[in-house]
Amino acid sequence: MKKITDFFWFCSGAHTDTLKRYPTEHNKYVGIGATIFFTALFASLSGGYAMYFVFAGSPLAVIFAVLFGLIWGLAIFNMDRYIVSSISKSGTTNQQILQATPRILLAIVIGIVISRPLELRIFDKEIREKLKTSYLNGQRSRIDTLNKTFTNKYVSEIQKTTELKREKDSLEKDISRSRYILNQEVFGDKTNQTSGVTGYGTYAKQKESLVVQKEQRLQTLRTELAGMEAFFARRKDLDGLSDQRMFSGKQLDSLSNVAGFADRNWALGQLSFKEDGTRDLDNYLAVSFISFLFILFECLPVFVKLMSNKGPYDIAVQNVDDTYIYKSDKTKDQDIAVTDGVHDTRVSSEIDKEKQLVSRRSVRELERHDWD
Repeated sequence: MKKITDFFWFCSGAHTDTLKRYPTEHNKYVGIGATIFFTALFASLSGGYAMYFVFAGSPLAVIFAVLFGLIWGLAIFNMDRYIVSSISKSGTTNQQILQATPRILLAIVIGIVISRPLELRIFDKEIREKLKTSYLNGQRSRIDTLNKTFTNKYVSEIQKTTELKREKDSLEKDISRSRYILNQEVFGDKTNQTSGVTGYGTYAKQKESLVVQKEQRLQTLRTELAGMEAFFARRKDLDGLSDQRMFSGKQLDSLSNVAGFADRNWALGQLSFKEDGTRDLDNYLAVSFISFLFILFECLPVFVKLMSNKGPYDIAVQNVDDTYIYKSDKTKDQDIAVTDGVHDTRVSSEIDKEKQLVSRRSVRELERHDWD
């Protein structure tokens, strides 16, 4: 238990030796340290999960995810620890708030970064469905685009095929009607288009000849249409249109499984909107609530430090800082005094040396002087 307490004290950035002397402060810094530790733990899970999708499909994906998760968690831990430990309780409330403002903004950014990958995991099922819909719509749009391009490219051939089909349909109806009239002529049914004479006479032969001509034309049309269909089939193969198919259920499942971080992040953002583009309030509140929760969790150590009263540990830390500042000032004064003393001694020595040199030079000049 003692080791766990010491570990949480270390997480909070507290001076352990100083904190041990003030038992009333122990619980507060255990709570702060535990919050920082679990924030780093969530950050590690979040970073590892995000990196797993970056290297999805690679046999080393799990190793990279674990390694990056540890590095990311340690980085967030170090940053949170510094943010909390750097907030001093020696100033006024306004000074503390002003001091903590940039740290709170940084904590909000960290909270957003941490929450996003975890949100991807929490809403994984909904994201998969959104991705499947997106992939299906994308494939449908791709096929429609290829069809439009194909139609614009072979517009004259398509018009010719349409005219041939229209003529073929009309000719088939005409042949059916002509055969009926031929039967009436053979069986002697009197109408405005038949003679009423029973048997295979002249009129029947004329009508049969007309039917044969129409059937020959119909066969020609069918041959031309078959040639056009073969032409379109070859062109679709060359243009890649024949290979395009709508995704099956298994293909959609496979695509959603290997979707990257960017696609999943986009799908998560789309959960807040309905198909008609209006806001889906339920999903929007659910996603926002998760984000706010992690942001609050990240800012919680800073808020706890700000809301806590100035305790004996804070005063002791301030006294330790003041003592070291005082020692630093005295060391500075000592270094300045020593530097001044050494400098003065050096100057005095140089002056004495110069005096001796001048005196000796004067004596030698007097000795060499011609007094006569």
